[in-house]
Amino acid sequence: MEAETFVYSRASKQKDGGLPLTLLQTVYRKYGFWGRMKCLLPCVALVTVLASGCSKTQTASVLGDAAHPTPVHFYTVAEETARRRIQAVGSLYAFEESILSSEVEGKVAEVLADVGDTVKQGQPLITLDPKELQFEVDRQRGLVTQVRAQLGIGPNDPPPSDPKKIAAVQRTEADLFDADHKYGRAQQMYRDNLISQQQLDEAASRFQSTKATYTVALQEVDRLKAVLISSEASERLAEKKLGDAAIRAPFPGAIKTRSVHPGEYVRVQSPVMVLVRTDRLRARLAVPERWAGWVKDGATVDLHVEAFPGESFQGKISRINPSVAQDSRTFEAEALLANLDGRLKPGFFLQASIPSEKQDKAIFLPERAVNYRYGVYKVFLLNGNRVTERQIRPAGQTEDEHGRRFEVAEGLKSGDRVAVAISGDLHDGAVVREQADGNTPAAK
Repeated sequence: MEAETFVYSRASKQKDGGLPLTLLQTVYRKYGFWGRMKCLLPCVALVTVLASGCSKTQTASVLGDAAHPTPVHFYTVAEETARRRIQAVGSLYAFEESILSSEVEGKVAEVLADVGDTVKQGQPLITLDPKELQFEVDRQRGLVTQVRAQLGIGPNDPPPSDPKKIAAVQRTEADLFDADHKYGRAQQMYRDNLISQQQLDEAASRFQSTKATYTVALQEVDRLKAVLISSEASERLAEKKLGDAAIRAPFPGAIKTRSVHPGEYVRVQSPVMVLVRTDRLRARLAVPERWAGWVKDGATVDLHVEAFPGESFQGKISRINPSVAQDSRTFEAEALLANLDGRLKPGFFLQASIPSEKQDKAIFLPERAVNYRYGVYKVFLLNGNRVTERQIRPAGQTEDEHGRRFEVAEGLKSGDRVAVAISGDLHDGAVVREQADGNTPAAK
């Protein structure tokens, strides 16, 4: 009973590397106390060997200790003169966007273009039923023909400049000449007492009536000339309305929306389509007010969109808003860019980089020298043969002939040496050794 208690108490105290309780129980039942002790000693020896082997594995040296320094490159921090670029955000807009509407009333006969179609300038997009409009054209043409016939001119003849050449005027002029001569003879005969006063009065009345008729004939010619001008204008208006039965594209572009279907009756100024011109685009950028003195017309802007990561598009500043928005403290600058292949779409979000003449002293580090974890930017500085972790505050990220780099606002000074692991990861206090080609200045 005492031996049993000894075995169980030893088994219950086994921790890492100990024998299982079930194994001791089996040995006890099969061999008794001394038998189990003979079997137990080799087991304990085996466990000891295994435990010592595990312990040696766990205490083996790791990369970054004194025996195994981490290979690194070093970047010497130095100030450099940097020409500032202005960072702004904005959106793309179509160069032109028009809501097309109908200029005449009528029933939609055909819809010749739909959303997404690319169209040319002057291309028909929608046609209305032209029957009623054609009837109006025919009516106006008939009125013009009638007036021209009254004036005695042909379909293509200009209005007469001398009304006395009109046949109706010439006839009344002949009647006036005859009445004038008869009235003159009547006056002579009355003086010779050959006719009575009544006959003289009748001749005078006939002359005055013929003279008035001649004057009316001249006025009628002027009236007909005015009617001809009005009738021809009405004819041209009717023809224009007939042409407006086909709604055409005012500029080359693409259909953004369509709001009518065949068979619908549209009225004057009813919207039918929205047409956008995208071979050129407007980039409207919100620029912080502190850069108001540095943005210039004609400056070339680098533009980036999320749809094409890594690609840069270029435009030129064409307009600068003279006022600053009080809510956002920004002003708008507009850049124009070509889009002949149609890859860029109106509405894209933009990130823009605008050049300026402003120059400052700044510290830059290659992108791979900066570690970002959980919202914190850190670097590893050389301290003897070890590295020390240092938190920095970047002022922004840029890409130039030196590659992608971080501008450091706080945390580093000229002369600091920043380590970058060639393989593996660095940690605070790690022992490092410099690779032969690793001494590359950070600012150059």
